[in-house]
Amino acid sequence: MIVADVTYYPIGEGTSASRYVKAALEVFSRSGIKFYPNGMATVIEGNTVKEILDVIEKGEKAIIEMGIPRIETIIKIDHRLDKDNSVSHKVSSINQEH
Repeated sequence: MIVADVTYYPIGEGTSASRYVKAALEVFSRSGIKFYPNGMATVIEGNTVKEILDVIEKGEKAIIEMGIPRIETIIKIDHRLDKDNSVSHKVSSINQEH
């Protein structure tokens, strides 16, 4: 499992990004990929880097289609090969409730 963190910064339409993030999350939901939104980003779990990048690109496209003239997308990918890599595993390893 690959875990990624994505943040979209829509530029040119004020300071609130919530409606744009919601549009991207709808895309994630329709894709069937596991995702965990939080206050600063959204964490995604996928089987391949391609799967993750494809859904991130579709989320970005949904935001652009809302009329945003510019968007910055920041992605971090944790592709761990030596053991299970999932959000639940990461959270349980630090003994915190999710």
